[in-house]
Amino acid sequence: MNENLFASFIAPTILGLPAAVLIILFPPLLIPTSKYLINNRLIATQQWLIKLTSKQMMTMHNTKGRTWSLMLVSLIIFIATTNLLGLLPYSFTPTTQLSMNLAMAIPLWAGAVIMGFRSKIKNALAHFLPQGTPTPLIPMLVIIETISLLIQPMALAVRLTANITAGHLLMHLIGSATLAMSTINLPSTLIIFTILILLTILEIAVALIQAYVFTLLVSLYLHDNT
Repeated sequence: MNENLFASFIAPTILGLPAAVLIILFPPLLIPTSKYLINNRLIATQQWLIKLTSKQMMTMHNTKGRTWSLMLVSLIIFIATTNLLGLLPYSFTPTTQLSMNLAMAIPLWAGAVIMGFRSKIKNALAHFLPQGTPTPLIPMLVIIETISLLIQPMALAVRLTANITAGHLLMHLIGSATLAMSTINLPSTLIIFTILILLTILEIAVALIQAYVFTLLVSLYLHDNT
């Protein structure tokens, strides 16, 4: 039971070679593009959503912070499409892997922090010691603020991994219960199947929300350092 439960989180292989790279490169191929002056409704809706999301995230940034707009929009599109594709049957979700999420979180966090130390070193150092701190508490607060700064990329990665993994496990358990009850009690099966449909809708929302939350937090880290 445990092997079947966690089998979907094992990185797939093709002829003994890891296929995770191909899976990661697949979502961008699903983004439609247009070569014409007048776009169709799908591309127009896509562009409207991108502009809306970009405007909401970039409003609080200055000129230097807005140079990250393309990277942040690409990030939210990649995470959202990857999460949604992972909801398909017999598919693999790369964002359930903590290593991949750390590989996204650490460089973005480090880039924002390094930019802060390069451009506003006084403000960056001021975060380690709030104004008006009593002298005996200064060493302790510096240690706490340093730990809170270093734990930010881990919190980003763990949040995304935990939410996506928990949703997949819950869908797997309810789906297994639906299949097991189908030969025992039909009314109970219909109730459980209804719950499964509602959970699937919830997971679609969670997939989009987690992509937005991950990107928004990176944007907030950038805002604090620019």
